[in-house]
Amino acid sequence: MKDILIADRYRVDRKIGEGGFGLVYSGTDLQSGEEVAIKLTFVRDDNAELLRNENYTYKELSGGVGIPQVRWFGWEGDFCVLVLDLLGPSLEDLFDYCDRRFSLKTILLIADQAISRIEYIHSKGFLHRDIKPDNLLMGVGRQGNTLYMIDFGLAKEFTDTERYRNVEGLPLCGTSRYASVNNHKGRGYSWGDDLESLGYIFVYFARGSLPWQGLKTATDQEKDARMKEMKQRLSGEKLCEGVLPQEFATYINYTRTLGFDKPDYSYLRQLFRRLFRAEGFKHDHIFDWTEKMFNEMQSKASPMVPLIQTPQRRAPKARKSGKGKRPGTLGEGK
Repeated sequence: MKDILIADRYRVDRKIGEGGFGLVYSGTDLQSGEEVAIKLTFVRDDNAELLRNENYTYKELSGGVGIPQVRWFGWEGDFCVLVLDLLGPSLEDLFDYCDRRFSLKTILLIADQAISRIEYIHSKGFLHRDIKPDNLLMGVGRQGNTLYMIDFGLAKEFTDTERYRNVEGLPLCGTSRYASVNNHKGRGYSWGDDLESLGYIFVYFARGSLPWQGLKTATDQEKDARMKEMKQRLSGEKLCEGVLPQEFATYINYTRTLGFDKPDYSYLRQLFRRLFRAEGFKHDHIFDWTEKMFNEMQSKASPMVPLIQTPQRRAPKARKSGKGKRPGTLGEGK
């Protein structure tokens, strides 16, 4: 697909990601020379609707810190195409690079930005509904220390009136590994569910895995049931035991009790900021990966590929995914 043009302006260069939604390519804006991300799926695929929803959500969130800008959206031949700012590696990629452990300082730096991103999304009337490390990316260039949130295909508008609807029996939305307890129970999704998912990410970064990973069951339904049982049984204290301070247990317990109440985002940020100061950390934007890259450069080790190139990302397991058809050649621009 190299050298194919989208809208007579965006050249498709190389594949950088793949999932149930379709494919993601890096590309070049021929007018500005800037690199872009090109996300596409078949027009006839169910995922085209997810891409339309994602475009709409990005437009509504436009201008927020850590929200990539849409460059172009439309149809090109048999494909539905979304062109966005090209970002750096995901936190999942960086986690792998750092030998699948993040320090307390790095987790706290991530937490401060991630809570603010979620607060902004909620303030604009949306729920993300698929918070996970693959959907949290670092920026590039001058924005290299800025955390971005992506993949709004499952995002949903949410209003105060909806919080009073007593909804039960809904299918699990998003990625089960990071799903909230209420999501597993089939209850209506609310603000606290996004924040609870973030709490599991903190534990994942500190432990290297979550207690409910690797479950062996005959069906996905059985696995989800086991996950729900484990999440209900394990308190915030138990999840954080031996790896994270009490503040993280407090965070998880708080998000689990929210129900349809509005979160106090400032309280959660201050919880971690006080811990950051108490630990004597400096807000110098030095994450584990930047320190490791610097050390490798100093020792003239192998190049730090994940930070120089946008890495190939593994296809995440998310609900409401399509059949992942592999596209052929794009048609002429319209």
